[in-house]
Amino acid sequence: MADGDDRQATFGSDGSLETETTPDATGENDFGEEKEANETDGGYSRYVVSSLLQKAVRRSDEEVAAWAAWELARSGYAWNLWDRLNLYVVEDLRAGDEVALLIERYEELATERWEPAEWKGRLCAIHAALAAARARSTREASNADAYFSAVAEIRAEARERGEEPAHDFPVGDLEPDGKFDAVFDGHTGEGSKRGRGTRFFKTHGARVGPEGEDEQSARWQRLAMILDEETEYDADELDRAVEPVDPDDPWGESESDGEGPSEKDATGTSASDGDDEDTGDDGDDDGSGSLSDFAE
Repeated sequence: MADGDDRQATFGSDGSLETETTPDATGENDFGEEKEANETDGGYSRYVVSSLLQKAVRRSDEEVAAWAAWELARSGYAWNLWDRLNLYVVEDLRAGDEVALLIERYEELATERWEPAEWKGRLCAIHAALAAARARSTREASNADAYFSAVAEIRAEARERGEEPAHDFPVGDLEPDGKFDAVFDGHTGEGSKRGRGTRFFKTHGARVGPEGEDEQSARWQRLAMILDEETEYDADELDRAVEPVDPDDPWGESESDGEGPSEKDATGTSASDGDDEDTGDDGDDDGSGSLSDFAE
């Protein structure tokens, strides 16, 4: 046999040809016939069964998914099965679904603790396929990748022609003072040049999603800001730091410039000129209130 003759063609997720060394899947099929290359015990092509498994997962067809996984596992193609199941996690399931970890655990049991083609290994294969089929199916990652890639080409072609692109990335040019101004804090060169230090980060860059901080986290945030020896925050800033973003406008800011009481220098004195420092109270308190009063 010539070099390379023992390798079989297979197709990658993008349709490109790949090669894999033929696994130990020889012997007879269910009909007592010698199996052809890439034939399963039931007499099917492993390529077809593998494709069937993915489509069954995508369509949430539990029985067909379970059978396809079982067929691949018992036929000596467990390597193919687990490779494809892990691909489906990122290609066909909703982001954040914990089934990714579950499938990884089933694979570990089937391939490291037990033999993948034997009874326990086959049970793991079925469990993993059922878990994938029951998870929320979506092509969101693949669709996003295809869309962003197409826009990248359109932008490049438009720039070459000296024109505005017909389609652009959702962030546009991503410049300071624009919609995404909050990202230009001290962690970026532009933010550093603008003197956007801890104050800007706490009141703009560190704000969280529409659900907001829970009560305990918000309390800790307020107290940490109050106890900060280098930066003094007024009451509005304390409120803004823990205020959830608007679900309809998550990048909107009431004060995009981040101005407020100036951050202290290393000596603890205020770098601002003019008025007395704002301590964060209403002016009527004698300053003897407890920290918990400010944190609530």
